[in-house]
Amino acid sequence: QVELVESGGGLVQAGGSLRLSCAASGRTFSSYAMGWFRQAPGKEREFVAAVSWNGYMTYYADSVKGRFTISRDNVKNTATVYLQMNSLKFEDTAVYYCAARPYPNIGNRNEFDYWGQGTQVTVSS
Repeated sequence: QVELVESGGGLVQAGGSLRLSCAASGRTFSSYAMGWFRQAPGKEREFVAAVSWNGYMTYYADSVKGRFTISRDNVKNTATVYLQMNSLKFEDTAVYYCAARPYPNIGNRNEFDYWGQGTQVTVSS
């Protein structure tokens, strides 16, 4: 059974920090690229960050570059992906989704085939 389970969301003041986690199991996620996306109310889902299967390559949306850091731990076939979010802004408020791309490198953002249920991040101004 494929599972991507996010945790770590919550309410934080602007300027604060949160760390999201995503536990992925049920496929060989340790060999998949992983990413974070977000969707704010009334807006389309957007890419936030991605990491290659071995953690060596990362890629960020311009809006979060320098503030967010993506990382991962692989254990056997599972993967846990983290998103450290610093200097949070009101506009970072959204539901954050973890996703997996069944290829080792980051590549096409439209090829993330596995998704979690999302975790709410709310930043108060």
